[in-house]
Amino acid sequence: MDKKQRLVKKNLKHGVAFASKFGDFIETSVGKALENHDYLAYELPENPESNTWYRVTLDKGMSGDGSEYYIYVKIGDPDKLCIFFSGGGMAWNEYTAARPVTVGKAAAWEPNFYWNNLRPFTQIFNINVGITDISSPKNPFRDWSFVVVTYATGDLHVGNSDYTYKTEDGGEDVLHFHGYINFLESMKVSKRLFPNPKRILIAGNSAGAFAVPALAGEIADDWYPKTGSITLFSDSGMVLYKKWRKTAKTIWQSKESIWEPIVSDNITLDWYRNLYNKYGDRFRYLYSSSERDYLLSAYYNEIVNKKYKTDKKVQDVYKKQLTEMISELKKITPSFGVYVDDFKLPIITMGGTVHTSVRELHFAVFTQDGISMAKWLGDAVDGKVYDVGLRLLEK
Repeated sequence: MDKKQRLVKKNLKHGVAFASKFGDFIETSVGKALENHDYLAYELPENPESNTWYRVTLDKGMSGDGSEYYIYVKIGDPDKLCIFFSGGGMAWNEYTAARPVTVGKAAAWEPNFYWNNLRPFTQIFNINVGITDISSPKNPFRDWSFVVVTYATGDLHVGNSDYTYKTEDGGEDVLHFHGYINFLESMKVSKRLFPNPKRILIAGNSAGAFAVPALAGEIADDWYPKTGSITLFSDSGMVLYKKWRKTAKTIWQSKESIWEPIVSDNITLDWYRNLYNKYGDRFRYLYSSSERDYLLSAYYNEIVNKKYKTDKKVQDVYKKQLTEMISELKKITPSFGVYVDDFKLPIITMGGTVHTSVRELHFAVFTQDGISMAKWLGDAVDGKVYDVGLRLLEK
């Protein structure tokens, strides 16, 4: 290695270290600001106000690192309920289990795969943004009742195990894959607060998008069998991996009805096929993704090439996979509604396109073919299901 190469490597190392420290500083600063200015959601009182976000701590719930677990709820129109599965990465083996997310790691693009706890900073992407924004007149769901099933377990909300792994420094720790237990406890709160909604939207972004087809049948059968109008929506839930079945069965230790339908490298597609085979048109079905998702393409790159990064090459692969997936979703039922976009954010999307939109600032602002995701989704729950942006996949 010559002098110039050594200098470049040294500067890169210093740049990564700075980005990591800066990211951690931002997380700490935002968390303290939320606490000091009384912006954190209060625990649900006995007589809650309407259109106000509250936190509900679940005694039997647990985050991935063993800390407390809580969900968010909002009392709105009792006839309209959104059950929202939050995203937050995934851990599919020992390597990924040992690398939870910090804002510092994310900023430096160091390997980081899932949030392992709930902390003040995580509130900012769980409530009061996108579909959960109660102040924007452009949000068609601002008056709905909500249960936000938060996520900090790395198991797509379907795990039921305690997984021992080696940490980055060679020690030993346990990742509590309690996503399914947290889900069940969350549904008890949902049923207590919202016993008889006439319409339900079961939605999720990122890791939560995978959970929608995995758990929708159980929600309909066990918790809301009398609700006639149920819409399902997965926003950005595609990571191809040949060992999903093994992960779900042996690492997450999901129940058989969850891991048994997994027969391919596309876990979301398998779960939707299984769901439709059982329920048919009992539900409305919706899926969305940007065409070159910068983050999911990085996850796929890690799986196949052991490189946690995104670039044009792997983003192009993602687009090809997305085109194939949407074709298969349409084979499940031609009425499967799809929203594809080419939204970009400077610097963040790394030459690719956004990762999720439903719970982002641009949910009701950015448009594809003149239609925002907010408009498309609002129409869908009203029974008007259509496609947006499919022409992007023809390029």
